[in-house]
Amino acid sequence: MIVFIYYFSSLLMPTAHLRKDHDLIEKVIAAMQTTVGLLKDGKKVPESILLPTIDFAKNFTNVCHHSKEEEALFPALGKAGMPTNMGPIHMMIMEHETTKKIAEKIEEFAKTYLDAGDPSNLIECIELYIEHVKAHLWKENNRLFMMADARLQAYGKQVEEALQKTEDTKLAELGKTRSDYEKLVENLENSLDGIQNS
Repeated sequence: MIVFIYYFSSLLMPTAHLRKDHDLIEKVIAAMQTTVGLLKDGKKVPESILLPTIDFAKNFTNVCHHSKEEEALFPALGKAGMPTNMGPIHMMIMEHETTKKIAEKIEEFAKTYLDAGDPSNLIECIELYIEHVKAHLWKENNRLFMMADARLQAYGKQVEEALQKTEDTKLAELGKTRSDYEKLVENLENSLDGIQNS
């Protein structure tokens, strides 16, 4: 009964849609941690793992998820009286830009690794990404989203619709769907399991 009440109440939270994104992003962060471990052990990590990881980081996280926050959630919070040019929202936007820049460096160093075989820069960059994104997600889940749920409770349906519209638009521009990225994450986990067990 308690589980049902928690699940039902979570569906009413204006940030529930974004928390689902975070769950998916955290799975990729876990996959990145596995990737780093394999690279440190001297195992070959193929482009069939690195390229989907980069695709997810650049497109699902940066293009889709961050746009949902910046184009739907943050403006709604602004209308509810929370400053958007300072404080938590401004900090999150700055951190989004940092996330994007680190992802771009991962792509650069992944190409170098695939061409030359030296993983040192790639390992360092992925570890930086993991540390940054984990801290960012914690701040949103445990600080910003809690404030948003309190301020936007009466507008949950409108926020949900705005978030869904932004997701649909951004993914359509990429020629992708949410299920494509959910499948990407599943395949990534399975491929890494295969390398670990080989």
